[in-house]
Amino acid sequence: METEESDRYRAPALDKGLDILELLASVDSGLTQAEIAKRLDRSPNEFYRMLDRLVRRGYVTRLDGDRYSLTLKLFGLAQLHPPVRRLVSHAAPLMHDLAQRSRQANHLAVFDRGSVVVVAQQEAPDYWGLSIRVGSHISLFDTGSGHVLLAFRRGEERALMISEHVRSRETVELGPEFYERLDQIRERGFEMMASAQTAGVYNLSAPVLGPDGRGIAALTCPYIALVNAPSAPDITQTIRLVQKAAAQLSQLAGSSIGSPSDAARISI
Repeated sequence: METEESDRYRAPALDKGLDILELLASVDSGLTQAEIAKRLDRSPNEFYRMLDRLVRRGYVTRLDGDRYSLTLKLFGLAQLHPPVRRLVSHAAPLMHDLAQRSRQANHLAVFDRGSVVVVAQQEAPDYWGLSIRVGSHISLFDTGSGHVLLAFRRGEERALMISEHVRSRETVELGPEFYERLDQIRERGFEMMASAQTAGVYNLSAPVLGPDGRGIAALTCPYIALVNAPSAPDITQTIRLVQKAAAQLSQLAGSSIGSPSDAARISI
């Protein structure tokens, strides 16, 4: 009876599209149209129009002309999903406490459809501080948040993030030293770098990790030296405060999100 009910409301075209997306999500290097058809036990001609539409809508991309691979659009759509709102909700008091202790502003960023997007922001408690508006899109390659988001992802995910970012925003050449830097960030657990956008500012960034250890967000403090507040923490003390807040948020994210798949949907 249950089978009859499900068959009554079948949508063959939708099923075919979902079959393709689920298959491509299970492979790393993409598949040709013939390989997709073989794995799904269908004729290659059945998938031509469906693949064309998925490419045009941005859910699938073509690699090397004849291979198809899943893009990050589905992960980006998940930004509207409750796990993101829960993450921001948990982050708010921790970010406020971080600002009070460090005397600096801070913000939380995730990867979304080819961009690094600021999803939460906390002002500095005093007169001076550098703030970035919620909703701002920032670079993946020359910001602390971008470096951390790349550093705490697996190799194939990192490559896909870079591909999405380049396609949507900018063309860059990344040499081996860039990937060595990402490895160093992962090893030490944070990024500390001079801002490429604002003189006198240092980006202090630490990862927010999901239950499976993958980076789902970056907590960043745009550190400026406060000459009128000699008792304020210095840059070394501040990065420790950022790491502590990020670790606390990681614990909350792991318990509130509930599963690795939910954690993955938060960021990419």
